[in-house]
Amino acid sequence: MFKLESQDLHLYYGPKHALKGISMGVDANSVAAFIGPSGCGKSTFLRCFNRMNDLIPNVKMEGRVLLDDNDIYDSDTDVYEHRKRIGMVFQKANPFPKSIYENVAYGLRIVGEKSRSIIDEAVETALTQAALWDEVKDSLKKSALALSGGQQQRLCIARAIAVKPSVLLMDEPASSLDPLSTTKIEDLIYTLKKDYTIVIVTHNMQQAARVSDKTAFFYLGELIEYDNTDKIFTNPSKEATQNYISGRFG
Repeated sequence: MFKLESQDLHLYYGPKHALKGISMGVDANSVAAFIGPSGCGKSTFLRCFNRMNDLIPNVKMEGRVLLDDNDIYDSDTDVYEHRKRIGMVFQKANPFPKSIYENVAYGLRIVGEKSRSIIDEAVETALTQAALWDEVKDSLKKSALALSGGQQQRLCIARAIAVKPSVLLMDEPASSLDPLSTTKIEDLIYTLKKDYTIVIVTHNMQQAARVSDKTAFFYLGELIEYDNTDKIFTNPSKEATQNYISGRFG
């Protein structure tokens, strides 16, 4: 059984057919990377897993998306509860204009946690998991906006995992970071997969090769190929995949 799965998924933005029959699965405690040129559908597909496309007008979807074998688009699904299980980290770090502590505590307060000791422990645990605790433990009351870009992105990861989701979605999480900060994010992804199932969208093929167990190549709304990352980058089955990773288009 896959942790996440799509079955013949089609998505339309009005008349535009943005995703065309996507079927694939992501194993628990693994990293799946989505690659492909801009506009190919990879971020749209990523947002299907936490139902963020629900917020866009004139979106129509066909097919199924499963989390732990349960259809997340079933009419019985509590979207609020579902989104608690799916953490999301965006391309641009988006800390709240609050203290470092309150950024991480925010999700816990939203779900009704009032115990200071439980929140304290969760904040420390999340910041430790995000490889940020040692850098900020003495300045938790300072504004999160004073952190560097790389630290802000790791803070956003801590905020996402503080409520203990089972899946972490990352949409170009290192695209605006310097090489050192990017390396820290990549190391973090490798460490976090012990506790989370991770899906990452990236334009950086070297990054996909470094951090992922499996890689999916998208083109014009279609899933062209999905396989073990080593195979995708050394011996892809499809000519289009080979052309893309060799730089012939994209």
